Amino acid sequence: MLYPISTRAGRSKKSGPKTPMLHVTDLFRPHVDPDDHWDLACVYALAYRGDIDLKGIVIDYPPKGKTARNPDMMAVAQMNLLSGIFAPAAVGSSVPMTSRDDLQPHASATDHRGVQMVLEVLRASPQPVVINVTGSSRDVAIAGKKRPDLFADKCAAIYLNAGTGSPKKSLASKLEYNVTLDKAAYAAIFDLPCPIYWMPCFEEMESLQNQVVREYGTHYKFRQSEILPHLSDMLQNYFVYMFGKYADHNWLGYLKGKKDEGMLARAADNDRHMWCTGGFLHAAGYTVLPDGKIVSLENAAGQPVFTFDPISVTCDDEGVTGWTRDPSSKNRFIFHVRQVDRYQSALTKAMKSLLLALP
Repeated sequence: MLYPISTRAGRSKKSGPKTPMLHVTDLFRPHVDPDDHWDLACVYALAYRGDIDLKGIVIDYPPKGKTARNPDMMAVAQMNLLSGIFAPAAVGSSVPMTSRDDLQPHASATDHRGVQMVLEVLRASPQPVVINVTGSSRDVAIAGKKRPDLFADKCAAIYLNAGTGSPKKSLASKLEYNVTLDKAAYAAIFDLPCPIYWMPCFEEMESLQNQVVREYGTHYKFRQSEILPHLSDMLQNYFVYMFGKYADHNWLGYLKGKKDEGMLARAADNDRHMWCTGGFLHAAGYTVLPDGKIVSLENAAGQPVFTFDPISVTCDDEGVTGWTRDPSSKNRFIFHVRQVDRYQSALTKAMKSLLLALP
């Protein structure tokens, strides 16, 4: 067998209440980038371990020019079945914001179903909710503009995976992909009255070509053979269904069927670019040490490979940011890679140990 299953990792529940989490993602079938399916698996792994209470998933409406892609409800169905967790899902708005204060009063109920899900989750949760934004900012921004009072009271934090982290405006003016999906919505996130943990995808866009780890960018990559062969059969099948870009509805058959060893072998030889892993762990109360060990934020001994540093930040209507260090800031933070030479290997090992928890 090409892909033996390693010993499964046990559930390692942290003490204290689970973190309520809402996951907002550009998860499509066929995929635009497989990182979104890896991210979804990580979020479910945290829920399966008992670290978070996964309240729901909002999937972006396909961007202009991507009409052949659909919000991947089947991937959510697969992860719900695999994990034994039921997380509802909604599709986001197709209507771009015309300004950072656009409430879209004429949008249909269908277009604002994702917005309503965000508001309903916040309203119903007895604890403040963490929101991951890993694609477009649109649905969370509209929800926040509609009900800033609710965000002030019930949003524990927004982990904003978008933009570039350079403090130089000349470099920040070259916009990252997630920002371009809805520039006004991205700008609007920075107006909201809740903590923002900003996770720039790159320090500056040249990092995309150079593929190097930088201090103020979350990007890292790994060879899929480092993780994929060690996962459970069903989790490998979940990835095969995505890698194969299958558009049929046989999601259950693929999940529980025989493994496609050829597809797995081809996928294992590819590098995978990732951005969001550190934010998921931090939101759940963890950080990562240089050896890849996941440890609680309260009990982290030694220097973690990343931190969130307090800042003052502005974002203009075109999505261009500017920021400065501000030790007095209590609600705006930026992702900071503290050990550039060890960050990539540490995050890869951390993600592997996280995904090994899934059955």
